[in-house]
Amino acid sequence: MALKRGLSGVNRIRGSSGGSRSVLVLLIFFCVFAPLVFFVGRGVYIDSSNDYSNASVKQNLDWRERLAMQSVRSLFSKEVLDVIAASTADLGPLSLDSFKKKNLSASWREVGVDTSFRHSEQNQTTQDVKSNILNEKRDKTSKDGSHQKVETPAKIHRRQLRERRREMRANELVQHNDDTILKLENAAIERSKSVDSAVLGKYSIWRRENENDNSDSNIRLMRDQVIMARVYTGLAKLKNKNDLLQELQARLKDSQRVLAESTSDADLPRSAHEKLRAMGQVLAKAKMQLYDCKLVTGKLRAMLQTADEQVRSLKKQSTFLAQLAAKTIPNPIHCLSMRLTIDYYLLSPEKRKFPRSENLENPNLYHYALFSDNVLAASVVVNSTIMNAKDPSKHVFHLVTDKLNFGAMNMWFLLNPPGKATIHVENVDEFKWLNSSYCPVLRQLESAAMREYYFKADHPTSGSSNLKYRNPKYLSMLNHLRFYLPEVYPKLNKILFLDDDIIVQKDLTPLWEVNLNGKVNGAVETCGESFHRFDKYLNFSNPHIARNFNPNACGWAYGMNMFDLKEWKKRDITGIYHKWQNMNENRTLWKLGTLPPGLITFYGLTHPLNKSWHVLGLGYNPSIDRKDIENAAVVHYNGNMKPWLELAMSKYRPYWTKYIKFDHPYLRRCNLHE
Repeated sequence: MALKRGLSGVNRIRGSSGGSRSVLVLLIFFCVFAPLVFFVGRGVYIDSSNDYSNASVKQNLDWRERLAMQSVRSLFSKEVLDVIAASTADLGPLSLDSFKKKNLSASWREVGVDTSFRHSEQNQTTQDVKSNILNEKRDKTSKDGSHQKVETPAKIHRRQLRERRREMRANELVQHNDDTILKLENAAIERSKSVDSAVLGKYSIWRRENENDNSDSNIRLMRDQVIMARVYTGLAKLKNKNDLLQELQARLKDSQRVLAESTSDADLPRSAHEKLRAMGQVLAKAKMQLYDCKLVTGKLRAMLQTADEQVRSLKKQSTFLAQLAAKTIPNPIHCLSMRLTIDYYLLSPEKRKFPRSENLENPNLYHYALFSDNVLAASVVVNSTIMNAKDPSKHVFHLVTDKLNFGAMNMWFLLNPPGKATIHVENVDEFKWLNSSYCPVLRQLESAAMREYYFKADHPTSGSSNLKYRNPKYLSMLNHLRFYLPEVYPKLNKILFLDDDIIVQKDLTPLWEVNLNGKVNGAVETCGESFHRFDKYLNFSNPHIARNFNPNACGWAYGMNMFDLKEWKKRDITGIYHKWQNMNENRTLWKLGTLPPGLITFYGLTHPLNKSWHVLGLGYNPSIDRKDIENAAVVHYNGNMKPWLELAMSKYRPYWTKYIKFDHPYLRRCNLHE
């Protein structure tokens, strides 16, 4: 627009001054106007606004501006200068008014614009120029009556922001996808490292002292070299490369010897790096002569299958050994039992009696039933209960053991009486009413088929899944005596049954005040979303089981059970147990044990207790919350990793050992220590 107004002014001058001067004016105008428009506009504007006579303004102009002014004034008339001055007023940020409003220093006007300030002014100028252009286009469009859409700078800015946000979001999604894939891969790798073993796999994972990550790079490299050396050894035999075969075998023996003596890089001998280098050279040579993708793949697959068969065999063997260790008595505990037994039978008969025998049949006291052949385990149960009881004098312990441990159990509690509490020890073999004619399980245990199942090691069905049932506890009547509590204690109304692999951490007397709502058994339920339900323990392919029980019914735990003996007698619980035990003579309804027949016998007759009364799993589960353990009234080491065995998980063992006095003379003689 300024250019057009300038040209119109020149045309008016040309009309009044003649043709020759007009040509000259045009040439000079186009030659000097473009480079000097800033200075001319500034100087002309100042001179025209002040009538070209303000001396103070002229003094502020530097010599370049004054020179330009003199040259221009000699060429243009006052009318042309007025036109140019009017044109520069429309320059917006390039006009003098814009510069005056910025309050720029005189040094800037004299020397030039600072670099950073110049960049910011240029950006602002560019935006303002764009805004002016768009405004002019909008004005033109409105004048012409056009309906064409023109985007405003605000819309352009918003569109650019949206595009940037879309780009950032796309990058985030790509990054998130990569992270998710990486996490899934890592999780799959971790799962592949786990050993799916019933006992030994969990044992090696749980016990940190037996872990061997083999994270050392040189050891891993050497093992990889051994694998490839075995592959190429087979290929060398196949292709009759005898020289290469001998070289591979020699290097293979060296590497295997080093690996047999080292489990980490720190254990490697000084010559290990030389052996690694030599093996690498031989493998490179073998690769050049023998490598064939199909043959190498086949050899690796065969090695993998062989290794898998070896792992399965070792897994079965380790499971058997772990089960064997779980059902054996450690030497120190056996020593303790023998020493106590000898000393007991050296006592005179009058010294073998426990005090306060009158409390044994008092229904107003708190009675406990404990059936065990482990002296040390029974002592921990009694000690932990008494130490946490508010009034020990009201607690009565009924212990039943077998003939072999009867003397030891008596002698221990004669030497270590439980304070003011009452205790009584009985021998299960002296229960004359408990015989094979009355008890179905005794009759079945005496059968030839049952003896073969238990004692014939090469039985075709003796898989690892059945090994845990080959435990002497399933042959002992101590394990089945829990189904005959009213016969053993006919004058009691309620009794709390305890296993010998538990410890008590709180006073248990509030359990006698729990209302069982007409049920016989008070127990803590153990079912989760899909495990420890009836279908885990019972054979629902059998019509008798499928017809009478719900496969999704919730299981419960033995170990701490409150039994109402009055309701027991009223509902004939022992008769129900006998009925189902007779039906399971061929073990078609359930495997051996007492929990499956207990679930059947007390089906619909079990009152669920609060889970804080009884926390289970310390004999097999390494991930129990510590707070749950510490808040529990009873902690149960159910599983193979009993706290008195070397198999025990070290982090759970202190809960049990704190109730043992290891400085006791009998324990010291038998080398029993923490």
